Amino acid sequence: MSDQEKFAVLSAARRIWAVGSIHGERQRLEALHDALWPRLETGDRLVYLGNILGRGPDVEGTLNELLAFRCGVMAREPAEAPHVIFLRGGQEEMWQKLLQLQFATDPRGVLDWMLAQGVGATLKAYGSSAEEALQRVRGGAVGLTRWTQDLRRSMQNRDGHVAFMTALRRACVAGDERDQDHLLLVNAGLDPTRPLEAQRDSFWWSSGGFGRLSAPYGHFARVVRGFAPGREADAPGIVETDHTVTIDAGCGFGGPLAAACFDLDGRLVDRIEA
Repeated sequence: MSDQEKFAVLSAARRIWAVGSIHGERQRLEALHDALWPRLETGDRLVYLGNILGRGPDVEGTLNELLAFRCGVMAREPAEAPHVIFLRGGQEEMWQKLLQLQFATDPRGVLDWMLAQGVGATLKAYGSSAEEALQRVRGGAVGLTRWTQDLRRSMQNRDGHVAFMTALRRACVAGDERDQDHLLLVNAGLDPTRPLEAQRDSFWWSSGGFGRLSAPYGHFARVVRGFAPGREADAPGIVETDHTVTIDAGCGFGGPLAAACFDLDGRLVDRIEA
């Protein structure tokens, strides 16, 4: 996979709106979109920071709302460059791995871990359940393969859902007309000791290094993330340091959904909670 396929690049944006983890909370997403729509300005771009699936009560409705809102944004300001970017988070990574569960060396152990992380909500969205998943794992590789094929067909039967998963990017780089990069947007963290191209799954599983960023990462003014693992129950919302911003008010764990707007120098210029 090329870097262009891994990373989204926003080089002609005026401002960047970044939305934290949604976790299947359709109603909160709709409320945030209602508040966001009148605040969008010409040249604004929108980045959803992953963990769109999982946990919440309406994963299918969440995806449908995202796809519909993206269409509205694109129609509002037609352009060749993308207006709306979706990042891969831990929930999306788990879902992709679950669809290949028959190849795991310990399917039951992998499934138990995924269910503890909230993947059961996504199973429900595509016509299955945690109970059925556990039954299929006990039934062996053949039955498990048929089950994951059924899940794929269920996704294919929902307009835009497979295309959504295909369009996910690992991170988003935002710069200006001089090709200077100012913002790096990720799901949950990164490994400060690795260059951008070598992060691999650090964007959603290696959150510890994010809190240790006491200097700029590479040439980026700020790194922005949408999920803070380990503080789900009391996520404080939008937290700034000199070199980082966390946008996580606990959506999916009883808290609101948060979004923040940045100029291309990394300054936070607006915020929403819904």
